[in-house]
Amino acid sequence: MYLKSLSLLNFKNFSQLDYKFNSKINCFAGDNGVGKTNLLDAIHYLSLCKSFSNTVDSQNIRHGENFFVIQGEYLRDGEDENIYCGVKRNAKKQFRRNRKDYQRLSDHIGFIPVVMVSPGDNVLITGGSEERRKFMNSVISQYDRQYLEDMIAYNRALAQRNVLLKDFARKRYFDRDSLDVWTEQMIAPGERIYERRGSFIEKMIPIFKYYQQFVSLDRDDVDLRYESQLHGEDFRAILVNAAEKDRILQYSTCGIHKDELVLRLGRHSIKKYGSQGQQKTYLIALKLAQFDFIKDVNGLHPILLLDDIFDKLDQGRVEQIIRLVSENNFGQIFITDTSRKRLNSILKDTGREFLIFELKGETAIQPHRTKGDI
Repeated sequence: MYLKSLSLLNFKNFSQLDYKFNSKINCFAGDNGVGKTNLLDAIHYLSLCKSFSNTVDSQNIRHGENFFVIQGEYLRDGEDENIYCGVKRNAKKQFRRNRKDYQRLSDHIGFIPVVMVSPGDNVLITGGSEERRKFMNSVISQYDRQYLEDMIAYNRALAQRNVLLKDFARKRYFDRDSLDVWTEQMIAPGERIYERRGSFIEKMIPIFKYYQQFVSLDRDDVDLRYESQLHGEDFRAILVNAAEKDRILQYSTCGIHKDELVLRLGRHSIKKYGSQGQQKTYLIALKLAQFDFIKDVNGLHPILLLDDIFDKLDQGRVEQIIRLVSENNFGQIFITDTSRKRLNSILKDTGREFLIFELKGETAIQPHRTKGDI
């Protein structure tokens, strides 16, 4: 599977753009601020129905315009697939596959799998537990439709339960039966989410450790640990026992919305003890493990988006990453960097065909096909 062409209209800083890509390595080079990351974001949009950097759709419309359009032509399982995304101000977002509207955006998630590696991933280390739950959700949702449905159902019940708890406090009364209605609706999807998260992390740990050792040249000992209030406990009993505390605090204090993914360097937190280079290597290994996991589960090579990955990494780690992703077990790759010369120098020794698009403002120099020495 790969993206054959991309068309943009009024998306972020681009008024109009049309690119054709090869099935291997495609690079965007240019100064900061010219839109390299925005191109990766457009590809991300077509896969996951949202921006990775700005979830408010209208804020991705070019300044002064009323809409944006992103279109991508893919080759998937030997068939051409045309994916369309259109956003107008104060209107519902539209997604189409081969000119047929999706009734639900969730029906599209996972059809075009994608893995994004960007500087923003650092929030997985520096941010709160919500960021790490989002990571688990984003991975599992791309191959498990039931998981996505369970997340929607659980979050809806959780929101209604929290509204009811605040309403009790405001009106100074407590109706346990009313609360139990929403408690009950959290249990079944919550238990399934817990089981799938646990299974996902268990399977992903050895893959993650392999990539970490490869990229770091065996320098770093790392680990992941999934923590949940449901470990060895009955979810219904947890919620029932927490009802009085929830009434006092006016929100649901227990459930899978409190899960945590602990990121470790040796026996310590990567956040506290990891250098910038170690943290970046850790995150890259985590995302490469995500790639491998999705590929093995659904049989498709996700599109790999590598945004500014060379910064804060020593030459040895950069070479290891490029050597790894240029192998045949990876599919189509998009890379951004500020230097065309550096990209060319790094990629020419891979023996793989690659294209470099040099961006200057809203324009781009159309690339020449290059392979090996040029």
